[in-house]
Amino acid sequence: MSELTQLIENSRINESIAQKLFEIETEVLACKSSEQLLKLLLGSIKEKFNLSNISLLLVEPTPITYLLNGNIQSSWHQQYTRSICAENLALLHKNDKPLLSNQPQNLANVLPKSLLAKAKSVALTPLKLENKLFGSLFFSDTDPERFHPELGTFHLEQLAVKVSLCLSNVLIREQLEYMAHYDRLTGVANRRLMETAISEELIRQKRYGVPFSIIFIDCNKFKQINDTYGHDCGDKVLTYVATQLKELIRENDRCFRYAGDEFVITLASQTYGEAVLAAKRLSDFFINNTMPYQGEKLAVSISCGVAASDGQQNMDELLKAADQQLYQHKSQCSTV
Repeated sequence: MSELTQLIENSRINESIAQKLFEIETEVLACKSSEQLLKLLLGSIKEKFNLSNISLLLVEPTPITYLLNGNIQSSWHQQYTRSICAENLALLHKNDKPLLSNQPQNLANVLPKSLLAKAKSVALTPLKLENKLFGSLFFSDTDPERFHPELGTFHLEQLAVKVSLCLSNVLIREQLEYMAHYDRLTGVANRRLMETAISEELIRQKRYGVPFSIIFIDCNKFKQINDTYGHDCGDKVLTYVATQLKELIRENDRCFRYAGDEFVITLASQTYGEAVLAAKRLSDFFINNTMPYQGEKLAVSISCGVAASDGQQNMDELLKAADQQLYQHKSQCSTV
């Protein structure tokens, strides 16, 4: 092949790559969430460039940890994301440049071994947030000539910049939305989101006649815990209670931090009797499970008040009814 023919061929290949990257960029710009962006990005790149494998390496701790919670850690997340330490990520991207290699075995001490099982050549593209390296797009192929150090990295560098900018913009928006709707300490939804959820359930009840109940909860002797062990311990108690409540309720039930040491749980399609049983199950759990704290076991317990909507109450009336039952329960309980 003559030099001119080679130049024309290279130009054609570069034009094809540029067109595919433009299509990916257009798709990514329309994404409304980081989860949607990452899914679309990896899927589109793998399809358009016919790659054997593609993954997202995330440094630990990652700035998007709060998004990769139990709800988002789907089968997709487990399949396509891998953790990597900051030191290893920095070794892969010296001067924040992409890395190409057709000797992936030389990266076995840096990359997760599962990624290199069938790889004959690999390419890694750095991702940055606020000018800090936080991840890498990992591409691999069974063709040893697909990626090698002599190839140019211009297109990969362009991809890295555009993806980083898009992801940064989406994350900023999501962080603002997250702070507006979730409690920073405990991670459960806040009172604002609770009001929306209860209003929606009350509308659903009126429309379809399904039952709806709530549980009003507070932590017993919380002031005493703060006075005895300090506010840091108090914060850990609130986080412990919130975490356990989320794990104990059904998938379609929701836990909210109401105020201070008070929580509200909404029970979709649950009658009063079912809500009473659920409240007892929650209370019994904390009685039987102490909280580990500084090598000790700290007794943490809760009190519950239950209310079921009759289809006529508004949200404030329903919450007041549950709060009143909670107050009566605490008044009768000698352990509080």
